[in-house]
Amino acid sequence: MGYYDDHSPGRNQKQKGNRGGFFLASIVGVILGAILVIVAIPALSDQGFLPYSVQPHQAQPDDTEDNNDGNFVQQQVSYEVDTDITAAIDKAADAVVGINNIQTTDFWEDQDGTSDQAPAGTGSGVIYKKTDNKAYVVTNQHVVEGATQLEVTLNDGTKIPATLLGGDIWTDLAVLEIDAGHIKKIAEFGNSEALKMGEPVLAIGNPLGATFSGSVTQGIISGINRTIPVDINLDGMIDWQAEVLQTDAAINPGNSGGALVNIAGQVIGINSMKIAESAVEGIGLSIPINYAKPIINDLEKFGEVKRPYMGVDLKSVNEIPGYYQEEALKLPNDVTDGVALRQVIPNSPADLAGLRELDVIVELDGQKIHDVIDLRKHLYQEKEIGEQMEIKFYREGKLQTTTMTLAESQ
Repeated sequence: MGYYDDHSPGRNQKQKGNRGGFFLASIVGVILGAILVIVAIPALSDQGFLPYSVQPHQAQPDDTEDNNDGNFVQQQVSYEVDTDITAAIDKAADAVVGINNIQTTDFWEDQDGTSDQAPAGTGSGVIYKKTDNKAYVVTNQHVVEGATQLEVTLNDGTKIPATLLGGDIWTDLAVLEIDAGHIKKIAEFGNSEALKMGEPVLAIGNPLGATFSGSVTQGIISGINRTIPVDINLDGMIDWQAEVLQTDAAINPGNSGGALVNIAGQVIGINSMKIAESAVEGIGLSIPINYAKPIINDLEKFGEVKRPYMGVDLKSVNEIPGYYQEEALKLPNDVTDGVALRQVIPNSPADLAGLRELDVIVELDGQKIHDVIDLRKHLYQEKEIGEQMEIKFYREGKLQTTTMTLAESQ
């Protein structure tokens, strides 16, 4: 009975022969593969078929350097980067300008007794129109407030004297006129009513003045139809509710009056303010362009905003002590809201409608009026000059009704 011996000399010799042949074939395969790779890579690269390949914009022969061994070559190249964001900036950036607010100061007085002119602050603006030899810039009212001279600085550093056509404290908007000789681009207005939460936006302006002129920050629309209380006359009382867009794009001092731009390079807001509190980050506010456009048109044409006029001095009832509500206004106990008339100007629309001092308005055109802000919003945003307005009011504790024909302020 025979058996198979795995350790026989003949068996070992046969295995050694097979291993040698396999090793030789492997070496030959590696060499052939390397040759094919060397030949194929340039051809594939020329055709752009290599994965993650980037085509250089321009290669400079002078950028080629040899290392100490002379075996490797390092080549530096530049690349073109074009995105929706860079396209938007290219479209809008040149229309955003710096604004210098120059004021007279008595601190340094010249030998002839005249006062010096000194920069009091800087801001930003947006060139929105060019006709004939004039161009028009929209900015914030607080940027130009108190100026004895105004100067616009273009992106290329050119400085142009500017004339203030008009400003509006209620919307914090102002319009300037400049010579159009150096103006090459104007901004395109978009549609702020079409904005969506989370939509990408860019803020362009001059934070901290000329040092960072033309700065761009990126963010999203964080809130739509926000209302922010504003103290117009700085008496500690809220006079107005500003309608704004909220964005987390960085808006810093000097950005005021600059552009909030959508991804198409269209201006959809005029940057106005930032909530600056230690516990708050990333809340910038911008005036919606649809809300701003009629204000801009009035300021450009008339130097002021044409609004309906009543001819009264107002005080919110909820700001009046309860004793005076009862004794002076003689309001019923269940009436705690409304607007009291502290003064009625003779021959004004209010006077002609029969309203008197100490009357308390509680309703306009069927809408309840809780305070002065409600009354102003209804008057300024829902009514036109020449329109009639139905008014319900209390006099001596009795509810009455009258109709007022709104006029233009004198």
